[in-house]
Amino acid sequence: MSDERPTPSEFGTTDDAPPIEEKPYKIIFEANKCFGAGRCAEASTNWELDLETGVANPRTYFLEESELNENVRAAELCPAKKGDGVIHIVDRKRDVEIAPDPHGDGSLSVDW
Repeated sequence: MSDERPTPSEFGTTDDAPPIEEKPYKIIFEANKCFGAGRCAEASTNWELDLETGVANPRTYFLEESELNENVRAAELCPAKKGDGVIHIVDRKRDVEIAPDPHGDGSLSVDW
């Protein structure tokens, strides 16, 4: 088994993902670490908080340019993981995490 992690743009992507040209950004969500603060849903219409489970859910995982800013804001506001957040926005063209990017180097900051 390889210790090499997938690059940000490959992580979680399936064969049915939309073309990068149409939706150049994607969300990687660590739902198992979400504790239902709801800050994402306040910042973005893409996010909704399920009051029964206490977990947020994105309406879509692949984003157009016009949807980027509000989803970046949702990722930056997420207080989970001691403020590092559990919503990750990946630029599929450049193959980097653009939010929250706690390491400052574009590497994927998921913890699983």
